[in-house]
Amino acid sequence: MGKIAIVTDSNSGITQQEAKRLGISVIPMPFYINEQMFLEDITLSQPEFYEYLEQDADIKTSMPAVGDVLDLWDRLLKDYDEIVHLPMSSGLSSTCETAAALAADYGGRVQVVDNKRISWSLKQTVLEAMEMAEKGMSASEIRGVLERDALQSSIYIAVDTLKYLKKGGRVTPAAASIGTVLNIKPVLQIQGGKLDAYAKVRGMKQAKKKMLEAMEADINGRFAGQKVYIRGAYTCTEEEMAEWKHEIEERFPGYDVYLDRLSLSVSCHIGAGSMAVLCSRQLEETGYVDYKKYL
Repeated sequence: MGKIAIVTDSNSGITQQEAKRLGISVIPMPFYINEQMFLEDITLSQPEFYEYLEQDADIKTSMPAVGDVLDLWDRLLKDYDEIVHLPMSSGLSSTCETAAALAADYGGRVQVVDNKRISWSLKQTVLEAMEMAEKGMSASEIRGVLERDALQSSIYIAVDTLKYLKKGGRVTPAAASIGTVLNIKPVLQIQGGKLDAYAKVRGMKQAKKKMLEAMEADINGRFAGQKVYIRGAYTCTEEEMAEWKHEIEERFPGYDVYLDRLSLSVSCHIGAGSMAVLCSRQLEETGYVDYKKYL
């Protein structure tokens, strides 16, 4: 049985501290803020990021430097036989496509997985990859399973402010102005790896209700008769997060619900105050992967 290293990026929501505990590698996503480069969870903390966001700083997302990725792979392959590399969805960034091109020079020892995930759905995939590696599956086999189930997840995000959607060109200035006056809260969805509009409602209370209804419809429809994980994510306050977690648990009793802060690559497009709920199908190859095991 070969030794397999697991690599992901900070879009998974896995912190550097958590990565050490899990025994995996997390590549920090770079950001250019007022033309100065920062690395998520290395030289840029969540509070610092939101301070810059509030100050209307010029924030641009970027991809990890090719040299940094290759250096990490080369170091890992001195101690491991293979690498399973899990970047954010190819539908949201070209990071995955770039990594796949680089991996072509490694003779199959680096398997780049495009399973259309981000945030908790990507984090859950990392845990599943770890479980499959422990069972003795090869990097290629792990990639095959994860890409087979790539589309078996749903994410819904309620956005508290239209400011950053307007800034990113997803909402026109006129629509943002009217929406702000009417207290319109967009609900976005990620299915198949792409971010799309799902609904518009008035007030965050209705937005949360809409997300829970959408998730329930997916569980009873797309995932009917199948076992799923239910998770949450947020850019709101800890108090609002605790209330949101309670609402998810109340709507879906019997599930272990965990919440993480959304990665900064998502946060820069939606701002503070947002909440999300997501689910992903459990893999037959691993069964239920209990996150408590890794706490």
